[in-house]
Amino acid sequence: MFIVTNREVDETQTSPDKAFGSRPNPLGPNELRMAWAERRGRRWHVQVLPDQITDAMAAEVGLPLPSASGEVIYASRYLSRKIQRMVNPATQGAKGAGRNVLFFVHGFNNDVPAVLDRAEQLAQTYGVEVVPFSWPANGGGVKGVASYKSDKRDAMASVGALDRAVAKLSELLQALHKDHVAHIEAEASRRFGNDAEKWDRFFSAQAQKWCPFTVNMMLHSMGNYVFKHLLQSTSYRGDALVFDNVVMVAADTNNAGHAEWVDRIQCRGRIFVTINERDSALAASRLKLGEQQLARLGHCPYSLDARKAVYVDFTDQPHVSDSHAYFEGRPLRNAKVKAFFHKALNGEFADAGLPFDSGRNMYKLG
Repeated sequence: MFIVTNREVDETQTSPDKAFGSRPNPLGPNELRMAWAERRGRRWHVQVLPDQITDAMAAEVGLPLPSASGEVIYASRYLSRKIQRMVNPATQGAKGAGRNVLFFVHGFNNDVPAVLDRAEQLAQTYGVEVVPFSWPANGGGVKGVASYKSDKRDAMASVGALDRAVAKLSELLQALHKDHVAHIEAEASRRFGNDAEKWDRFFSAQAQKWCPFTVNMMLHSMGNYVFKHLLQSTSYRGDALVFDNVVMVAADTNNAGHAEWVDRIQCRGRIFVTINERDSALAASRLKLGEQQLARLGHCPYSLDARKAVYVDFTDQPHVSDSHAYFEGRPLRNAKVKAFFHKALNGEFADAGLPFDSGRNMYKLG
């Protein structure tokens, strides 16, 4: 899988705990680097991508060799071709079923090996191609309350990097679409000339074959805090329609006033906000900062007043208990929990058929 990060990196290292540091990139917290990660046995092996790709990388994805063409090819084009092959292999003559894309933003106190492990679990459980965005969320080496406060500072510093990462994903998708549109327009004109009805029908069918996948975003815990501050910032590119579903799981942000920024989210499908009143991690996050830490959005069933949000209550569902990550592990023994996340993370309307509590403006799993 690919990972996008604003952490400090060491290009000479292949072990993720050495290749990625616990602090922001020294060139600035908005500086993004991309890496390819794959599991080899029990260990992760990573390759931090250079800004400009090599001949070997170009040959791997069918791009002109830079040494022969004299063309400067940036890593983003290599990434675009690799993602295209993973989500829709038929477009490059390969076999296999396509997969939907999940852009994943993790939470508090996660180093890169933990992020990769969780991304792998998401991919295997829900059949999605995961692209994690990793910000320096492991407290700079400290623990406890100091670590939590350090991560909140790094979360604030990573707002611009998340904005750039979403913009980069949008650019990659647009580049894929642009290349394909030119190809099928030429083919439609060759086949049907001035017959506009047949031309349009052919174009629509071919466009669907090329891009049959959805692109969704999942934010977990303090990852929602980063996204909140992006939505409230002047740098937010609110007109970028990148995602089908946005899934905000166990949001470690204030419940108070959340409608103001949640309603700024742009997506084609649903904005899901999940709630577990017994979430032990969100209960602990309030204690870490004392009375100044208000009720957390992923922990509170009141004032659910964002017009665009779909609130879903997981409280007291079998096997969920006090889980903070109820998209994995023991909670998945509950078929309703697994079915919800499978639909939500694959761009479907996961609220369809769920009972609705009109008094609290939220759905329940049953």
